[in-house]
Amino acid sequence: MEQQAKAPADLKKVADFLRSGSAGMKVRVGALNGKRVDYFKGKSAVKALLSPAYQKKKGMPAVTNEAEAMTVLHAVHTFAFYIRVQRFGPSGSSSSSPKTLQIMPEQKWAQDEYYAWFYDGSQWTTYAGGVLMVAIMLGGVMFPLWPPVMRLGVWYLSIGMLGLIALFFVIAILRLVFYIITVLLFADVGFVESFIPLWEWDLPKKKGKKRRSDKGKEKEKTGVATATEMPPIESRTRIEEVADEDDA
Repeated sequence: MEQQAKAPADLKKVADFLRSGSAGMKVRVGALNGKRVDYFKGKSAVKALLSPAYQKKKGMPAVTNEAEAMTVLHAVHTFAFYIRVQRFGPSGSSSSSPKTLQIMPEQKWAQDEYYAWFYDGSQWTTYAGGVLMVAIMLGGVMFPLWPPVMRLGVWYLSIGMLGLIALFFVIAILRLVFYIITVLLFADVGFVESFIPLWEWDLPKKKGKKRRSDKGKEKEKTGVATATEMPPIESRTRIEEVADEDDA
């Protein structure tokens, strides 16, 4: 737009900052004249200019309080980087569809108003991505014209990548087999920890001698108990003889 081209460099940097992700603004999607556009609330833009991320930027107007932030945002608004709109209900039958937006005849800046973006921000990343994509496509098409050394290097690189992918598949299959056969991998551990220890052999403990010795001790205990409980034979016979004398 012509008005945006006439904007000072510092205000254009403010618009670039607000349009970037570093501003931390809550950007929403609405429907304006049948097209989807991004819009925001004025309050979120004020918070973005008062954030530490804006204070670290250079070449932009200084903002120390809310009043100065409102002044800078009003100045950016005059160059039509964003335009005041009114928000209505959903544009479609679903409640999650974008809200309908309509441009307001009276343009002003306020924290409680909504503003639709008419500026896409810096496009250097888009241009760089496009140039890189074209270069990759041209390089692939002109592969037969490459020097033999480069073609051989690409062949080795492709073989190495295929081998690495095959190794991942083999490891996944082995892990599945070990998971099904053993119970060691049922624990919630990582990939490397699941193979530790790699192998282990437990020897059974020898319990035969202990069992025999325990049985011998039990027999001795039972023998002592019976010996203490039963009275001697002589004492029993003596008691019976005394009983016979009384009867006589």
